[in-house]
Amino acid sequence: MNLQGILEISGRTDTGKVRSNNEDCFTEDAQIGLVVLADGMGGYKGGEIASSIAVKTVHEQLSEQIPALQPGAIEDRTGYSMESISVRNAILKANRLIYKTSKEEAKYQGMGTTLVAGVFYNNRVIMAHVGDSRMYRFRENQLQQVTSDHTLLQELVDRGFYTLDEANASLNKNLVTRALGIEESVAVDVKEDIVFPGDIYLLCSDGLSDMLADTEIQAVLENYGANLDEAADHLIDLANSNGGKDNVSVMLARTKKTFPFKKKWRSRLFSLLSKNSA
Repeated sequence: MNLQGILEISGRTDTGKVRSNNEDCFTEDAQIGLVVLADGMGGYKGGEIASSIAVKTVHEQLSEQIPALQPGAIEDRTGYSMESISVRNAILKANRLIYKTSKEEAKYQGMGTTLVAGVFYNNRVIMAHVGDSRMYRFRENQLQQVTSDHTLLQELVDRGFYTLDEANASLNKNLVTRALGIEESVAVDVKEDIVFPGDIYLLCSDGLSDMLADTEIQAVLENYGANLDEAADHLIDLANSNGGKDNVSVMLARTKKTFPFKKKWRSRLFSLLSKNSA
């Protein structure tokens, strides 16, 4: 399914006001409905290498796999769509490549990256992530975080040790409990959401979410969401105005209209014959 002309995408990244280099990386591919963003970590440019490997691997794998899939196929064992399975497998391959590189090259030892990805298909979006890079959904002027951070602080919130307000004020926001490349295997969170025309999905590194409250992000999308490039620029500028303590990256993706799978003529003919024989 080619979503060019249906999926509007804008992406921005900035080094910020404190860091000397940018370890974030992202890419887009409307032909396969892909948006993916990674926030690297590690010494001697290790973070840049890890995030680049992650984004490149996921893009290459899905560019090969998504067009070859039978639309609407479900894996019997898990009940997941084959598209979701492909996204998960692509991220797992990226994890193995980053881990392998870190073991083979001493200067990259310990490097890793968070990652968040979205794949749009059949009026749905697959949301996959590892770490604390986030995805939000902006629908009918309401912003909702649709991923849950893989951080120690979020685990403490989930267990009732912190309230959300206490967590937002904590100095230990960025202790991630999952990242690509740290271990040979990693758990990838994957889920799907129904998409409606006009929905905006926001992917970001923690350089945005640590600098802006959700209410500030929502206000920007309310005021500038008609122009995704302008909205992305305002989000970056506001994060830097609030301190810019980290690299900050933003991707915005909006669906202009519905995009259901088109049934092949054989399937339409079979459906018609079935109705007539009933």
